[in-house]
Amino acid sequence: MTLTWAQLRDLKCGELEGAADGWGKASNRADAGRDRIETQLLTGLRGTQRGAAADAAVGRLKQLSRNLSYVYTECGLLRTTLNSLAHELRIQQRALREALDDAELLKFTVHADGSVTYPAAGEGLIDGKPLPGGTASVGSPPGLLPPSGLVAPNPNVAKAQDIADRVTKAVRTAAEIDWRYARILRQLRAEEGLKVPDATWTDAAGDAATVRDAACGYLKDGIPRDASPAERKAWWAGLTDEQREEYLAVYPDQIGNLDGIPAVVRDTANRDNLQLLMGKLEGRDDAKSETQLAGLREIDRQLREGRQPPMFLLGIGDQGNGRAIVSFGNPDTAQNVSAYVPGLGTSLDEGFARDDLKRARDTALGSRKYDSSSAAIVWLGYDAPQQPIDDPLGGLAVMGNERAEEGGLAYGKFMSGLEATNENEDPHLTAIGHSYGSRAVGAATQHNGGMPGVDDIILVGSPGVGVDHASDLGVGKEHVFVGAAENDIVTKLPSKHQSVAGVVGTVAAGPVVGYVAGDLADQGDDDLWFGKDPASEAFGARRFPVDAGPRLVNRNGFSLEAHSNYFDPSRDAMSADSIALITSGHSKRIKAEEYR
Repeated sequence: MTLTWAQLRDLKCGELEGAADGWGKASNRADAGRDRIETQLLTGLRGTQRGAAADAAVGRLKQLSRNLSYVYTECGLLRTTLNSLAHELRIQQRALREALDDAELLKFTVHADGSVTYPAAGEGLIDGKPLPGGTASVGSPPGLLPPSGLVAPNPNVAKAQDIADRVTKAVRTAAEIDWRYARILRQLRAEEGLKVPDATWTDAAGDAATVRDAACGYLKDGIPRDASPAERKAWWAGLTDEQREEYLAVYPDQIGNLDGIPAVVRDTANRDNLQLLMGKLEGRDDAKSETQLAGLREIDRQLREGRQPPMFLLGIGDQGNGRAIVSFGNPDTAQNVSAYVPGLGTSLDEGFARDDLKRARDTALGSRKYDSSSAAIVWLGYDAPQQPIDDPLGGLAVMGNERAEEGGLAYGKFMSGLEATNENEDPHLTAIGHSYGSRAVGAATQHNGGMPGVDDIILVGSPGVGVDHASDLGVGKEHVFVGAAENDIVTKLPSKHQSVAGVVGTVAAGPVVGYVAGDLADQGDDDLWFGKDPASEAFGARRFPVDAGPRLVNRNGFSLEAHSNYFDPSRDAMSADSIALITSGHSKRIKAEEYR
C-alpha cells in the first residue's frame, strides 16, 4: 500500500514506542531470570549439592540461562528497532507538518497526491489584473521564469512548489524508512524449540549488527567516544534507565569497552557481547577465528563457573589479535587495584584464557591475604608482538616500539578509567608489566598526562621499558619495583646498539647456547633491548627477590619457564608474595634483592 501524506500526518508514533516498551519489559524479565539463575540458583547448587543429579541440574540451568540471554538480546533489539523507527518517522512527520502549516498560513490547498493549489496574486504588467492561480506538483517546472518578457510570474508559484516538494520528500522518506524497518523486524524472529544452539547465536550477531546500523542516528551518535573517562562516567549517570537498557542491548561492544563506564555495567555489556562474538566467529572457518573462538569459549566457561574472587569482564573484542580485559574482584569497590599487561606472543587464544587469567587470579588471591579489598586485572587491550619467544632471533626482530606505544596509550586511558570509576576516596592503583608488556607500561607513563592515579609500578621479565631511570616513570623511583629471574633470558637481551652480527654469529653454535654462555646475555653495560636494565643499580628501581627458575638449557631440554613463573605462588613463591605485598599496599614489607 502506498503511503499518503495524510497517513503520515496522523501516524501515532507513541504507539510504536509503547510497543517498544513492551518488548523492553520482556527483555528485562529475561535479564532478571538470567541473573537469578547465575547469582542464586547455580551458586546454591554448586555450594550444597554433589553428584550426577546435581551436575545434570547445573547443566539444565546453564542452558536456561543461555536461552534467557538470547531472549534478553533479541527483545532488546526489538525494542530499539521500534524506538528507532518511531524516532525516524517522527522527524519526517515534523517536516510534513511544517510544510502543511505553511500551506495553511498562505491559504494554499494540499491535495491527496501532494500537489498544491495556489490562488491568484501579483499584477499583470499590461492590464494590472491579478495573475491567475494554479497547481504545483512534484516534477513540474519551477515557474520562476515568465513565458515572455511582458508577463510577470505569480509570486505564489515558487512558494507552492517548495511546499509540494517538502510534502513529497517527507512522504517518500517515511515510506523508505517503513520498508527498511519492516525488513529488519521480519529478520528478528527466533527458531522454534527450547534450545538456543550456536547457529542461533550466529544469527543473533547478525541481527545486532543490522539493528546497530539502523539505529545509528537514534543511539550511536550519543556515545561520548572522544570524552575523558570522567566525562563518560557523568554521561552514563545522566541517562535514564530506559536509555541505559537500550545502549546495553544494541551497543554492548561499545559500552563494554568504554573507559569510565562502571565495572558492573561493562561486565554486563561484555558478557552479552561475548555471546554475540562467539556466534559471529562460529560462522567462520579461518584460523584466526577458530583461535579466538577457543579463547572466548574458555573465558565464557570460567565466567559461568562462579569463581572467587568474582570475575568482571571489562573488555572483549576480536579486533587485531583479540582483546580481553578480565578483573578478579570489583575494581570499582576495591581499595587496591592492579592491572597486568602481558607481553610477547600474547593474543586472544585458549592459552591466554587459561594462563594469563590465572596470573591475574593468583595476584588477586595473594593481595587478598594482606588486604581483602583488592582486585587484580589482566589487560589485553593491544596487539603484542606475535613472534614466538622460543625463537630468540625472530623475537628480537619483531620487538619494536610501535605496538608498545599504541598499547601504552590505550593502557593509560584504561588506568584513568579505573581511577574515575573507583568509589574509594584514594584508591591504590598498581600498573604491572610482564615481558614486552613492561615496555607498554613504560610507554604509558610517557604519553601526555602519564598515568594519573597510579601509585606503584611492577616490572617483571622486562627487556627494558624505554627509559633509563626509574624516576622517569612518574611515580617516584621508590615506587618502581622489579623482578628479574636469573635464568630469564628476556631480562638479558642485548641492546639494539650492540652488534647484530654478534647475535647472528652465534647461530652456528646455536643462539640459545650463545645466550647461556654469556656471549650475548650481559654485555656489562646494563643496556637491554629497550634501554637500561630495570634490575640494574643504574636504573634505580627497587628489586625484589625471585626464584632463579629453570635454566634455559637443562637435562630436560630447552625451557623458558623462568620467564613465566613470576605470578605463580607454587613455582615462585618469593616473587608472587612480593607482587601481592606491593599490590595490596604493603610494599614496605618486601625484601630487597641485590642489583645486577
